[in-house]
Amino acid sequence: MALKDIEIRILGCLIEKERTTPDQYPLTTNSLVLACNQKTNREPVTDYSPVDIEHALQNLRDKAYVVTVQAMNERAKKHQHKMMHMFSLNAKSLAILAVLMLRGKQTPGELRQRTDRYTNFQDIGDVEKTLAQLANMQPSMVQNYGRGPGQSQDRWGQLLGGNEERLTPRVRAIPSEKNNEFEALKEEVALLRLQLNYVLEHLNLDLNDPDED
Repeated sequence: MALKDIEIRILGCLIEKERTTPDQYPLTTNSLVLACNQKTNREPVTDYSPVDIEHALQNLRDKAYVVTVQAMNERAKKHQHKMMHMFSLNAKSLAILAVLMLRGKQTPGELRQRTDRYTNFQDIGDVEKTLAQLANMQPSMVQNYGRGPGQSQDRWGQLLGGNEERLTPRVRAIPSEKNNEFEALKEEVALLRLQLNYVLEHLNLDLNDPDED
């Protein structure tokens, strides 16, 4: 079940947007890039490129965590998660996992506050009950990490990742070798293609349509 940090961020964003802005879900690649890199409700803030996101989406499709669809009347492909069906999760479990994916370890009190856009927990006991259910799954999906400095409640974290490495913004070095230059050029072309698709999508244009007289 181990996922990379960027894959966890993508899944968290897809769950969040499905629950909080259902009219905009599923998400296009461009919308997903913005969601992953947004500066609010994220810990830490990242700087993933469209190419980073596309590569991670392919890995998630291969693992059956994500499906990509395209309606007949739409030009842009859109992505949706399969977490609820894969693990038989309910709305409360899904909400807790999303916040843990997007913001790291949280106390039950923090989780109750930060999931209010997703679902409704009656009290902290309700949150703790859901955490216990997730911890008792096979394999466990969350873990109790104990109390942090100055905290009166235990912190919980998700176990979808294979390690404790934090998300880190991507830093692009200037290529010095020819093969690196070629890889950088491919990445730039892919980025320009995504940007062009974004412009066409919002202008309701189709690059393949014949010119009108």
